[in-house]
Amino acid sequence: MAFFSPDYLQFFIELAGNNNKDWFDLNRKRYEQNVKKPFADFIQHIIKSLATNDSSFEGLEVKDCVFRINRDIRFSKDKTPYKMMCSAVVTPAGKKSKAVNGVYIELGPEHMRVYGGVYEIDKEDLETVRDAIAQDISKFQKAYKNARFVKTFGEILGDKNKILPPHLRDSAAIEPLIFNKQWYFYTQFEPETILQENLDEIVLNCYEAGRPVESFFNELIKR
Repeated sequence: MAFFSPDYLQFFIELAGNNNKDWFDLNRKRYEQNVKKPFADFIQHIIKSLATNDSSFEGLEVKDCVFRINRDIRFSKDKTPYKMMCSAVVTPAGKKSKAVNGVYIELGPEHMRVYGGVYEIDKEDLETVRDAIAQDISKFQKAYKNARFVKTFGEILGDKNKILPPHLRDSAAIEPLIFNKQWYFYTQFEPETILQENLDEIVLNCYEAGRPVESFFNELIKR
């Protein structure tokens, strides 16, 4: 049985041309029934599945993971009030996590994406990660060059610094990812994937594919 009906995607397709409160209020019941509730049920299913093999996910609640559909328009030129997708970050700390350490999921009419890795990091942890990569480049490369990770995500992404401390420059010549100040990765699927019966398996497979890289970071920083 599929987790979502076709109207999950259709709702957002129609919202794209009617992104205003009046239209949303007229379709609120539809949103609650065909978008919000099935998405919450799906995230609960993912939490339960992860908790089966990892006790750190136990006790995690859907409300701690799911982001609001309302956009923060306070400092944005784009004043449309609603996002064109549902999203959630399923980590032991939920939305409070400064890094994924689990999976970040976006389900919308343009694409489905599953993310992992480190997106936000403070200066002290950034230095810790860079030093650790420099001290054991082979361990880091083994994590992100394994066949399953490459097949699923391709490569590690992230903004970079142009200049590094002198003690890291030789190592960075061997492993350029030391220049990064983020280390994240994602994979993308066609939106119709959201309607498939094996959607949970797809998301959980992405989580497993990213675990070698996640494990490398988890040894270094408290997330």
